[in-house]
Amino acid sequence: MPFRGAVGPLAVATLVMVALLAACSPSNNLLLGRVGATVGNHQVVVTDCYRTKVPQPEQVAAGVYHYVPCRDAEIWIRGDELEVNGRAYGRIGRADSILVDHGVVSVNKE
Repeated sequence: MPFRGAVGPLAVATLVMVALLAACSPSNNLLLGRVGATVGNHQVVVTDCYRTKVPQPEQVAAGVYHYVPCRDAEIWIRGDELEVNGRAYGRIGRADSILVDHGVVSVNKE
């Protein structure tokens, strides 16, 4: 059947799914607003972050890491001290994981 200029609902749904899947990766899920990265020895996850491209964490100096996956989530790890959005959260263990969930910071002791 020749193309008549109309796109069927199935074709539109397929294109939308392909676009959404392209925005998801192991470190970034645009659908759920969840991004994650390994920052030093720590697995860091930030929710409520809807970006198609997330910058990688940077090592600023020995034992000092800076990660800004979203405009409203700035994470510093300086040795064993955690700071999120300018607020100190104290000491963290060598391999603790960090969750910033809608601005609430949790540290999972490993």
